Amino acid sequence: MSDTQTKIENRPPSVANLFLERVAATPDAEAYRYPVPSSSGSGPDDWASLSWAQAAERVEAIAAGLIALGVRPEERVALASATRVEWILADLGIMCAGAATTTVYPSTNTSESAFILSDSESRVLIAEDAAQLAKARHSRAELPGLRHVVVLDTEGVDADESDPEGWLLTLADLEKSGTEHLAHHPEAVRDRVGAITADQLATLIYTSGTTGRPKGVRLPHDCWSYMAKAIAATGLVRQDDVQYLWLPLAHVFGKVLTSGHIEVGHVTAVDGRVDKIIENLPVVRPTYMAAVPRIFEKVYNGVAAKARAGGNAKYRIFQWAAGVAREYAQVSQDNFRRTGTAHVPYGLRSRHKVADTLVYSKLREAFGGRLRAAVSGSAALAPEIGYFFAGAGVHVLEGYGLTETSAASFVNPGEAYRTGTVGKPLPGTEVRIAEDGEILLRGPGIMSGYHGLPEKTAEVLESDGWFHTGDIGELSVDGYLRITDRKKDIIKTSGGKYIAPAEVEGRFKAVCPYVSNILVHGGDRNFCTALISLDEPAITDWAEENGLGGKSYAEIVAAEETVTLIDGYVRQLNADLQRWETIKKFRLLPRDLDIEHGELTPSLKLKRPVVEREYSHLLDEMYAGAREA
Repeated sequence: MSDTQTKIENRPPSVANLFLERVAATPDAEAYRYPVPSSSGSGPDDWASLSWAQAAERVEAIAAGLIALGVRPEERVALASATRVEWILADLGIMCAGAATTTVYPSTNTSESAFILSDSESRVLIAEDAAQLAKARHSRAELPGLRHVVVLDTEGVDADESDPEGWLLTLADLEKSGTEHLAHHPEAVRDRVGAITADQLATLIYTSGTTGRPKGVRLPHDCWSYMAKAIAATGLVRQDDVQYLWLPLAHVFGKVLTSGHIEVGHVTAVDGRVDKIIENLPVVRPTYMAAVPRIFEKVYNGVAAKARAGGNAKYRIFQWAAGVAREYAQVSQDNFRRTGTAHVPYGLRSRHKVADTLVYSKLREAFGGRLRAAVSGSAALAPEIGYFFAGAGVHVLEGYGLTETSAASFVNPGEAYRTGTVGKPLPGTEVRIAEDGEILLRGPGIMSGYHGLPEKTAEVLESDGWFHTGDIGELSVDGYLRITDRKKDIIKTSGGKYIAPAEVEGRFKAVCPYVSNILVHGGDRNFCTALISLDEPAITDWAEENGLGGKSYAEIVAAEETVTLIDGYVRQLNADLQRWETIKKFRLLPRDLDIEHGELTPSLKLKRPVVEREYSHLLDEMYAGAREA
């Protein structure tokens, strides 16, 4: 058991308080950067800025506008939008009105959006655009409690005669109404902030739901206030930092970053368009950013595929440099753990210097050239990929947390980070490993419960505050946590052997530069199989060079040459696995897994039951007639 002795004392009751303190402390400092259409009308976006004082003016107007609409403390205001600066301003406005934010992914379908709005009893919906408005209109009969919809982007938004009077507003309408309300009640917002208590509901986040209907996780104001102070206490983030924030703010991982930003007071560049990441990085030049493992996997696979496309010589250089990076990172981390210095032998240091000139420096430039650290969370990063980036000078600090724990329960400590672990608990968070290996957590970041589901809450939250994460892990003697798998995902073969599929899947992602997603299957079977989807750009480039040019993705993955290619990587994987872990058979999927088909969560986690059900015919085919031995 690890009980961190450092506590986070004397924190204010809410991030709304922290926001007002930040504005008072550094009103003229830059707070946010955000993209705007190019002034020339073509080419890359320009970037505009908001100071803390300018942000506060808009936040106060939004908060007052909500108060003028009759929104009361703890009433829910839903936010259905991609990551953008208005999302943050609206969220802060909701909190400063004393209300609670219900987050909705813009990719959520109409039916599930209606469920979340109904279950949360949201009174107002802040919708990004016409598409999100259409979902609300379609479900209006099911949502009698939804009194208003506020639209951010008005393009394509038309009045509908069926809309009740005053039901539809623009963000500009809301802010104008708020400004008018403040003219008559200048202290309205500050009075609401002053009345917030630490245990008051701040955010209702619905779990991605890898199985069944999502559950609403109730996170009180104290969770975010604690997280803001705890993140600052780690020392990982500095006031002179520039953060690039693109993660979905509807997800708890994205949301927690906004709290830490307010406490520390650095600059955050906000743009949730994933297809703009490569374009934005050299412009924003972040000093730190957070991402999910899939992003690092795609960058790694992209670099490997580009090297392969450059011919055998270039690919051999890349493979050599990747090996040097991994060795350099492992040696330096091992030495730091033993001696406190990241010393490496002269020969390795010399090889690393050559590899840096040939490969690593170009990789760092692709991230903007100033990246001090990247935080990876939401799922496990394959250690081989983590070591590669570490050796290349892109320091990926893995962290760990759940929606139910306000996202950031563990993070690797800066220079002392250890690839393959999720680091140490945040100050004030306790951890315990149960007899069956399950990770239990306790601290101020833990949810108050599931919305309207006391029985479900009791299943995971003990009366003394210990939360059952459902994850299996190991704790080192000096407090570093390693996640081995989800408790419910552990495979037990018919021969009685236990296998952690995520570990095998992670190893394959490090071995095969063409993989996008992989699901290892073998529960109650006597051997393991795998369903594999490939990265379309990478495998298409390979196909062009191997006589399969002009073919569709489905045709490429069905080709014998492609199956032979991937079989080679499966054999390479199997060489380093225990006999019972090895992949005896695999099938390539006719398309990649995605959010739209319900196979991935919005944070890109695999929904195993969905994938296994959808491709049950392929699984059955691999086991049919086989002697399972």
